[in-house]
Amino acid sequence: MHVAADVLTDIFLMFLAAKVAGEVFERLRQPAVIGELLAGMLLGPYALGWIGVPTEGMVEAFNGQAAAQEGIAAIYEVLAELGVIILLFVVGLETRLSDILRVGARAGVVAVAGIVVPFALGFVYIQAIGRPTIEALFVATALVATSIGITARVLADLGHLQSREARIILGAAVIDDVMGLVILAVVGAAITAAGTGQAVSYPSLLVILAKAVLFLVGALVVGVRLSPVMFRFASRLQARGVLLALGLAWCFLLSWLASVIELAPIVGAFAAGLVLERVHYREFGDRGEHELEELVAPIAGFLVPVFFVVMGMRTDLASFADTRVLGLAAALTAAAVIGKQVCGLAVVGGGVDRVTVGLGMIPRGEVGLIFANMGTALVLAGTPIVTPPLYSAIVVMVIVTTLVTPPALKWSLGRRA
Repeated sequence: MHVAADVLTDIFLMFLAAKVAGEVFERLRQPAVIGELLAGMLLGPYALGWIGVPTEGMVEAFNGQAAAQEGIAAIYEVLAELGVIILLFVVGLETRLSDILRVGARAGVVAVAGIVVPFALGFVYIQAIGRPTIEALFVATALVATSIGITARVLADLGHLQSREARIILGAAVIDDVMGLVILAVVGAAITAAGTGQAVSYPSLLVILAKAVLFLVGALVVGVRLSPVMFRFASRLQARGVLLALGLAWCFLLSWLASVIELAPIVGAFAAGLVLERVHYREFGDRGEHELEELVAPIAGFLVPVFFVVMGMRTDLASFADTRVLGLAAALTAAAVIGKQVCGLAVVGGGVDRVTVGLGMIPRGEVGLIFANMGTALVLAGTPIVTPPLYSAIVVMVIVTTLVTPPALKWSLGRRA
């Protein structure tokens, strides 16, 4: 009973701190995710120690300090994993396949530049400081993705969501996220294979890449055909909550299938959301029920902030006093910013402000944190790919790129007024 009470108290503190900190940052016209991350840093074991630290009751129940630490870590890992799966499912729901197909050559070229340049900068830098190739690959992957949610929110607040620049930015960001997940799947599977003693060669990497692409394409093709039939049948059921239950079941099914073929579960969650168009479950709306996005929102509202708080809890604040960590953070931030600024130069044709496009592609936000979280779980030769100092450096990069984007976009759009 002591363990349940202590865990519930921790979850209460996580949720309360996340919402209060998120509200403060929202009022400051900044993304709530940064507040949730900082709340985890403050309350976690490296600062106040109010959450994530075993109490006497936990130690007794788990028979030892180490066992208690492992027990509560497992509980929070499950909550965080569920949170990130729901987050990617929601991102998929908010992303339309038709939007990806409509973005055209301009956004496609920008997206390719936004993948290649940051990846190359990150890889070359990590190799230059003498780190292993596999670590360089993972850090480079963490620099690829763009937080579409943060940029979309800023553009909407500034009244430019329908501008040509916004369409290019959002289209390219969606492609970046999809390709980033594919690259993450390849690198993650390669690290897992290397950790089990298997040789990682270019042919094996191509096999992993083919597996990731086939999974995504297969999930999309099958899902597009299967989901309308599935939801049409479910709409005949009279029980309450059918739409939500079926949507979540679909999400967890594809997440499980992704893990079965040794891909990250978040790849499956994103694919699950991507194939579910509103038209597939319009029968539920016709009889007065809420949209699936609205039904999932309360669940995401609870689990997703917990994920970001847990990410903050993992950040060793003492590492910020290490000049090497700060230097690494500065270098990763520079690579992240410069790499995405090249996106602006990749815009084809006239009539588009290239500076705005480049600035809009900068934020890493929740996507960067998801990649960092994946790295802490990948182990090679007994050591996590993302070590605590590297994790802290990535967190700094995520915070800086996320915070600078709103004022930078406001300046860039304002100079044209």
